[in-house]
Amino acid sequence: MTGDLWYALPLIVAVSLVYAATRHEAPAPILRHALRAGAWIVSFMAIIFVILFLVSLLVSPGPSA
Repeated sequence: MTGDLWYALPLIVAVSLVYAATRHEAPAPILRHALRAGAWIVSFMAIIFVILFLVSLLVSPGPSA
């Protein structure tokens, strides 16, 4: 289960490059835009992870006494 997150890396790279390539034609702007888009996607995923983690802490029962 812990290794499944690595599948997101090539997906993020591919989505960022395709998204950037639809906006620009020259390679330099494509790479710059792809880096920004990739950082945005990773940041968004991290924020969602933190939110879900905090919700799971609130919902899960504590240890029985």
